[in-house]
Parts: sequence; C-alpha cells; structure tokens
Amino acid sequence: MLNTVRFILSFTLLIFLTACNHSKNDHVDLQHQVDSLNSRLENIYVPGLGEFMTSIQLHHAKLWFAGTNGNWDLANFEMEEIQETLNDIQKYNRDRPEIKDLPIILGPLDSVKAAIAAKNLVAFKKSFNFLTTGCNNCHQVTKHAFNIITIPDSPPVTNQAFEKH
Repeated sequence: MLNTVRFILSFTLLIFLTACNHSKNDHVDLQHQVDSLNSRLENIYVPGLGEFMTSIQLHHAKLWFAGTNGNWDLANFEMEEIQETLNDIQKYNRDRPEIKDLPIILGPLDSVKAAIAAKNLVAFKKSFNFLTTGCNNCHQVTKHAFNIITIPDSPPVTNQAFEKH
C-alpha cells in the first residue's frame, strides 16, 4: 500500500512538474506574440490632422451643395461624415494641441443639424455661414489663419448629383 501511495504521489508530482514546465513555455510563447502584436500596432498608419481636415473640407463643400439643393438626406449624411471625422481626430490625434479648440465648431454644427432636420433652406444657409466662420475662427485660434475656408461656388466633385431625386 505504501508503494502505491508513493507511486501515486510520484506520478502526481511528475504531472504537476510537466504542467508547470509546459505553462512556462506557453508564457514565453504568449509573451512573444504580445510583443509581436505591439510592434505591429506601433507601425499602423494613422492619418494626420491634415488628412482629417481635408476630409472635413470635402464634406463641408458637399454639405453646401446638398443643402442648397434641398437634398436633406444627403446633407444629413454629410453632417454625419463631418462628425465621424471629428470623432476620429479626437481619437487618433490626441497629442495635437489644436484639438483642444475643436469645440469652437460644435455650436455651428448643431445649428446646421437643426436646419437640416427642419428642412429649412434659409436657416441652412445662415447656419452654414456660421459653421464656415467657426472653422475660420478655429484656424485663427490655432495659428492656422492662413487656411481660410469659404462657401464653395462649384461642386468639389463632378460625378455626384446634389439635387434631390
């Protein structure tokens, strides 16, 4: 009986030691995978603030033509695109000092959204002007006054219909 107990204890200890050794190897392998993934993450492309602002500028122009043509669904879509881009700026460009001044355009954005929801062309034009001024005010505050945004006079793309169909 004593031999059986010794055998069971020895066998249990052997299994335990094997499991410990196996888990140490797994830990090393997992750490290698974590290090490899961290290295990949450090090298992922993140658009700079300029790329995001260029996107906003395009949507700003498309918003104007959608709204002035009474295409409220498209205007609403363009507003959502602007908001999404602003969210991405706050997520991916947190280290830029200019980001703290983004709230300058929140009031104007709300004004444009309200005009779109009301499908009110007069209010849209007024609020769009307010938004454009807000963009330029933000550029002033962030020392980018050389970047002046205007109300567009021609569509930014020629392969999109802005009229409501």
